[in-house]
Amino acid sequence: MSIKEVFTNPTVKQVVFQIRFPALFFLEEKIGEYQVKVMKLFPDSSLLFRKQFVWADLGPNVELRDVLADKDPQKGAKIWQFRSEKETSLNITSESLDISSTHHKTYMLEGGGDKFRDTIQQVVDNFLEVTKIPIITRVGLRYIDECPIPTKENDAFKGYYNSAFPLDRFDLKESSEMDVKVVTNKGPYELRYIESLKKVEEAYKLIMDFDGYSGKIEAKEYLPTTDKLHEIISNEFERSIKKPLIDFMRAKQEAQSKNA
Repeated sequence: MSIKEVFTNPTVKQVVFQIRFPALFFLEEKIGEYQVKVMKLFPDSSLLFRKQFVWADLGPNVELRDVLADKDPQKGAKIWQFRSEKETSLNITSESLDISSTHHKTYMLEGGGDKFRDTIQQVVDNFLEVTKIPIITRVGLRYIDECPIPTKENDAFKGYYNSAFPLDRFDLKESSEMDVKVVTNKGPYELRYIESLKKVEEAYKLIMDFDGYSGKIEAKEYLPTTDKLHEIISNEFERSIKKPLIDFMRAKQEAQSKNA
């Protein structure tokens, strides 16, 4: 059962939503119309270019300038980027749309501030209205959590987490890095889970990366599909943690600072 509580000290650091679709050759003509529809939410805009790099095994009689003869700065994938005042960015290419946020701490629960689901719905509904695309080739939802490690010892760590780390073989105290990656089916959906031990500034943290995604769907089904992906991710997060971490997330920031 997914978590139904809004925490005062959540561990989520970033949440990302993405849809992919067949290349839209007309998108550049429509992007101005779309910009107006989302301007209140994303007032800052810019046009970026993702450069294409060429790796070449040059023979003795070939010079690099012959390979890079086309120096047109407009070459490469165009990215229309829109930013909000709340640490949220929207990026659109001819084949994808993604929303990345370090601001949102709840998907759809009441009392948790801005809901990420509402932002997704406003962004995608307007995009579908402008483009009229009938299908989406991929829907993805990703949560990255940065979690505390009380002490770098196996027993204390296991008291906080149902970890996938091979701690029976490798002692946490003696490890500077540790990574586990799992890709698994959840019915018609997929979940890629990465668990990492990393040093962030001066403290070791447990990074939990949940990336749920689904294949080809009708465009009108994007929101129910995203809801299901969120449910899967929320369930897996709940299975990964224990009561001491829940108590940590319930504590106020002031209390955390005093105990640090």
